[in-house]
Amino acid sequence: MPSAVAGLNVPANFESALAALDANVLGAQERRDLLARSFELHSGRERPGRFWKIDLENLDYSALTVATAAAPVIQAPQARGLIACDLATAARQHRELFVRAFRTAMRERESKFGALASALCNTGAFVYVPADVAVDGAIEIAYNADDGALFPYTLVLLERGAQCVVVERVSGGTGAFVCGAAEVVSSENSSVTYASEQRLPENARVLFTRIARPGKDANVQWAVAELGAQLSVASVDVLVDERGVEAHINALFFPREDQHVDLVSTVEHNAGDSHSQTLVKSAATGRGQARYLGNIRIAKHAQATESALRDDALLLSKRAHIDSVPALEIAANDVKAYHGATVGALDDEQIFYMTSRGIARDDAEKMIALGFFEPVIQRFPTEALRQRLRDALEEKVSA
Repeated sequence: MPSAVAGLNVPANFESALAALDANVLGAQERRDLLARSFELHSGRERPGRFWKIDLENLDYSALTVATAAAPVIQAPQARGLIACDLATAARQHRELFVRAFRTAMRERESKFGALASALCNTGAFVYVPADVAVDGAIEIAYNADDGALFPYTLVLLERGAQCVVVERVSGGTGAFVCGAAEVVSSENSSVTYASEQRLPENARVLFTRIARPGKDANVQWAVAELGAQLSVASVDVLVDERGVEAHINALFFPREDQHVDLVSTVEHNAGDSHSQTLVKSAATGRGQARYLGNIRIAKHAQATESALRDDALLLSKRAHIDSVPALEIAANDVKAYHGATVGALDDEQIFYMTSRGIARDDAEKMIALGFFEPVIQRFPTEALRQRLRDALEEKVSA
């Protein structure tokens, strides 16, 4: 039975789990307030049409048990002053650094699922890179949702001139539930690439909120691969509040059978002399359904901004459906901004060309579909990750 928190229908299993969660990361009352906030807020993701069968405002959480989660597996190269540890350790042993960054950007853009991830945060990772340190090699963080509902929170803090690459992997068992968040806060002239690989079983559910706030003349890159779960709901945001920022969002997804993917990306240009580029590639087969909403917002005072968004979707069956909704909101008059989107099937001329040269039709279709994703795969860091993505996509195309 749901119980009332601030007059809202918050599941009793969520409310009762609060007492066991780490108070160093977030106090009990803050968690309680955020839990109530989550059920007060609307997702802003109404059903896009008759193809979409899932109501994100009324997801059923009643059967979930909030896990007493273990720390993630973290692998990090040696670097001067680098901190790469679990979130609870950071909250205790690196308190000043932790407080400087934790939920600073997330709080400004509070969302339904971001609030839920924060309220029930039961595991997480913290990465700190000191000034002028370039970490040689990727910092790898692995979350596993085998033993109950997982609410991971990854926090990355970079000082002036710091550089790093973070690769996050989310896995789990049958029926897994993950509601997570990732927050990147970076300082002047820093550079960070944050890649996420989600390959949960196809009966799992995952809700993920990602947000970055780069400093002046900083570079931030998101690279997100949503390839698993029956329901995948993700948001990727960059808040450009300082001049000279270079922001990139790269994403790919591929629903098949009865999988649903709902991805929203937003670049908020609140300062001028900044650049952003968004590239999204998606495909669907079987009864796979997806929606992508890409936002570029340029404030009135953000002059000399350059921003571009490209979204391409490939339908590999008659029952598959992908909605593509690019959106520009421009209040400044000295900007360069554009978007482009395509939704279509495999090119018959390409298939004919390849079959006329002795390639079987099935192989030709497979090669074209895999080649379609390659421009965005190339924007993911590390060859090992890129090859895992190619292998996962090949498996989906071949199924």
